[in-house]
Amino acid sequence: MRVHRVLIACALAALLSPAGTAVAGNGGFAPVAPESRNADAISQSFWFISAFALGIFLLVEVLLVLFVVKYRRRRRPRDADGAQIHGSNRLELAWTIGPVLILCVIGTFIFVKLPVVEDVPASTGGQENLVVEVTGTQFSWEYRYPNGVVAIDRMRAPQGRTVELHITAPDWDVIHSWWIPQLGGKFDAIPGTVNRTWFKAERTGVFLGQCAELCGLYHAKMLAAVEVMPGAEFDRWLAERADQQASTTSPLGEELWDGSCAKCHGLEGEGGYGPSIASSALVRDSEAVERLLRRGGIRMPPVGRDWNETEMEALTDYLEESFGS
Repeated sequence: MRVHRVLIACALAALLSPAGTAVAGNGGFAPVAPESRNADAISQSFWFISAFALGIFLLVEVLLVLFVVKYRRRRRPRDADGAQIHGSNRLELAWTIGPVLILCVIGTFIFVKLPVVEDVPASTGGQENLVVEVTGTQFSWEYRYPNGVVAIDRMRAPQGRTVELHITAPDWDVIHSWWIPQLGGKFDAIPGTVNRTWFKAERTGVFLGQCAELCGLYHAKMLAAVEVMPGAEFDRWLAERADQQASTTSPLGEELWDGSCAKCHGLEGEGGYGPSIASSALVRDSEAVERLLRRGGIRMPPVGRDWNETEMEALTDYLEESFGS
């Protein structure tokens, strides 16, 4: 019996060993610390359901171990039947009604929290929501602001202000999934469909995420980031970026190259999944580059089909400046 007890204790310790890691939030066992109210609702839902799951797991495992010990064979012959244990109406009713009640409690909690996650708060205090159009393409994220400013892969957002996201993908593309864990849940970017979500970050910082839907060969490179700035600093950045896009000093060309081109053609144009363009004469012909970007190639999707003239000129100018010689 002493050996059996030691083995049982070791088995229980092994089963419960991940609990400390989960509580510490390491290794992906627990959600990251939420930085927005909707992300906080998701985190609360996770811990609420996990409490029931852990309680049921412990109950089942403890009863299993007790029954194994209590009803073991001992000296009974192998061909002899064990003791016949008759049913209990009260016990059977309890384990039937109990799970139903647990599901009702969990369902009620989730339905209370769901509007916090899904419903975009109305503008308050004379401060309108900042609406950002988020478009997922193979293999980058494009953010378009109300004044026409475009950013790639890294979104800038103001601290303490509700940011409303309109998430979609081009008709020619595949399904992607927008996910910044600290700012909210996963929302699919579906071609031809617009999904809406929001966040309101209460502190500054850079919050990382990535596409959460397998979308092709370079899915792992489809990373995303949200940089939350103080309100005044964000307004200044947005105005400066608008002025830059109207001039030849815009960083948009480099962002489009890094986000939409370099992931396949190499950061220096040396080639990868796509061919090398570092010494190609094509980059000196802006019209040919535009045709390729809008129509696509043999293995290349039409990543620039929906780009406006500002985006197209920014990229072709960057290509000619960087690789034209």
